[in-house]
Amino acid sequence: MNTVIWRMHDGKPGHANQTRGLVNALSDILPVQCHDLLAPARTQSLKWWFAKQFPPGKTLPRPQLILGAGHSTHLAMLAARRCYGGKAIVLMKPSLPPRLFDLCIVPEHDGLAAAPHVVLSRGVLNLVSPSFMKEAGRGLLLVGGPSAAHGWNSLAIVEQITTIVTDQPKFTWKLTTSRRTPPDFLGLLRTHQLANLTIVPHEETDPDWVPSELSRSSQVWVSEDSVSMVYEALTSGASVGLLEVPQKQVGRVARGVQELRAQGWVTRFSDWDRSRSLPAPAHPLHEANRCAALICERFQLADAA
Repeated sequence: MNTVIWRMHDGKPGHANQTRGLVNALSDILPVQCHDLLAPARTQSLKWWFAKQFPPGKTLPRPQLILGAGHSTHLAMLAARRCYGGKAIVLMKPSLPPRLFDLCIVPEHDGLAAAPHVVLSRGVLNLVSPSFMKEAGRGLLLVGGPSAAHGWNSLAIVEQITTIVTDQPKFTWKLTTSRRTPPDFLGLLRTHQLANLTIVPHEETDPDWVPSELSRSSQVWVSEDSVSMVYEALTSGASVGLLEVPQKQVGRVARGVQELRAQGWVTRFSDWDRSRSLPAPAHPLHEANRCAALICERFQLADAA
């Protein structure tokens, strides 16, 4: 019998990747039937909760699990559970009291303590799976851009990339950007004419491009601002380096990356530049798989499969 999952989403790709990653991990353990629902406005969800209604689920099989990420999904999840039952599992620090949910899977850097309804994860869950198809001479560079916590210096990033690529001429490198990457970056990088580097701007990629490249790359460099990409690279099992960018503030997310560095999961460019060594993690960081197994055990889903 399939475990029915309602995946509540807000239309944001980052949140969708978290819930899709968990659904994929659950499907590796037991048969699932997943239905995607776009969360309505919070006021509408609240009205439905009071009325014990959830019209979007009227034609769907009743859920065993209701998953969501993003603040706008919270009330919709609770309204759906009140009407149709199931276990409501939120993949973030919720804006509502955690006890309202059956389970909250919260990144450690969000600062919420573990509790009966709270399980901590190392970083956010993602779509990437540990790969055993690594190519020894294949490298990937993932470049972000300025953010609330980080500044940017395109010239400094280009210099770091040039050093990495020229130091390993037998590697085949690919590089992609993000929507935040400043327009001057690629122009500066192309002036170096690095023969073993292929540039693929983010506009030319699809949602599966990065996971596919991560599965084959033995070495991955990520700009420090792209925290979700850091965790995706670690999940793939690659050796992970950090391209250094100016830091405007040391917040909870930055502290999480600092802990990864202190524990040997990642290596900053300046440390690599001294040693020219980029050690691989002792094991892949597959949090989606761990959390899926925990959910099956806690809610006795495997017994029903």
